[in-house]
Amino acid sequence: MAVTIKTLEEVEKMRVAGHLAADVLRMIRPHVLPGVTTGELDRICHDYIVNVQGAIPAPLNYHGFPKSICTSVNHQVCHGIPGDRVLKKGDIVNIDITVIKDGYHGDTSKMFFVGEPSIQARRVTQVSHECMCKGIEMVRAGVRLGDIGHAIQVHAEKNHCSVVREYCGHGIGRQFHEDPQVLHFGNPGTGMELAAGMTITIEPMINAGRREIRMLPDNWTVVTRDHSLSAQWEHTILVTETGHEVLTVLPGDSL
Repeated sequence: MAVTIKTLEEVEKMRVAGHLAADVLRMIRPHVLPGVTTGELDRICHDYIVNVQGAIPAPLNYHGFPKSICTSVNHQVCHGIPGDRVLKKGDIVNIDITVIKDGYHGDTSKMFFVGEPSIQARRVTQVSHECMCKGIEMVRAGVRLGDIGHAIQVHAEKNHCSVVREYCGHGIGRQFHEDPQVLHFGNPGTGMELAAGMTITIEPMINAGRREIRMLPDNWTVVTRDHSLSAQWEHTILVTETGHEVLTVLPGDSL
């Protein structure tokens, strides 16, 4: 699939979809408590997206995914399927939201603490957030994807964490996943050169231990092979001539 350069009209639709996705994460925050199931979080988000926002939860039935959001807990890296799992004090959970509005996608995720996390849990969550921010800071027309991936990888490894290599960021727009692939590791001066009007996600998956992963029998949930904690943050970003615009941040919120 070719890289798409968005028109001004398309960018505005991406802004709307991005703000809706961010709004879901803001809405669900008070519900992430000890005793709640990940399935209940999915139900709340689904009802909000469909009945309040008038939007579509993009993950639902995407290549057979059975739920409207992804919930990845502790050593789950990504694509956790909501269900009967009860969150308990000390858990960390990534909630990944993608909505479709007027044919365009907004994609974002955040880490949530359930009660007070361990020192290691807080640390890998912080490092993963810093990695995402370092990647976003570099986005502007003319920058190569390898430069972004390298900056993320260096920061993770400097902090004795590892970068999952099998999953990456991506172009986004009318399609959930478009070109280019946005790797979170790499070599400076390599990869595609960003151009104004491109919309991409940056979403590094950072492990407290080794980078190796495995797939659970549900064929969706990815976990760390060494059972170490994993954390991820994600935003959808518009490339501009002079820098970038984060499309999945609401006014008054930080990255």
